[in-house]
Amino acid sequence: MSHYTLAHLEEAPRNELHDLLHLTAAEISRNTLPAGGSVPFVHRHRKNEEIYLVLDGRGTLYIDGEELPLRAGDCFRIDPAGARCLRAADDSPLSFICVQARAGSLEGFTGTDGLPVPEEEGKPGWL
Repeated sequence: MSHYTLAHLEEAPRNELHDLLHLTAAEISRNTLPAGGSVPFVHRHRKNEEIYLVLDGRGTLYIDGEELPLRAGDCFRIDPAGARCLRAADDSPLSFICVQARAGSLEGFTGTDGLPVPEEEGKPGWL
């Protein structure tokens, strides 16, 4: 029985992973806005918070009436009720990953949720 799904993302302005990886706990997308491009609407969510990781480029985050500059390496979280929109700078595309998950649903972190696997169940060649 397989306990994983492995897939390859093709180059595209937006890749949604929910169908590709059969996700059951989060929505994840890889996005690239062209220079001067933006998400075409301001939106919020009913239940999901969003976590963004800016991979490359520069742009602007509109959040609850504020406009904040973004650059590669920035990361941010938005409550479900936050009114948000993203725009790439006029001279730079903006590439980012967005993760959506139900706000308040995290019950453990790697240190408290992770379980070591007994060696007799196998291990990679580098260990």
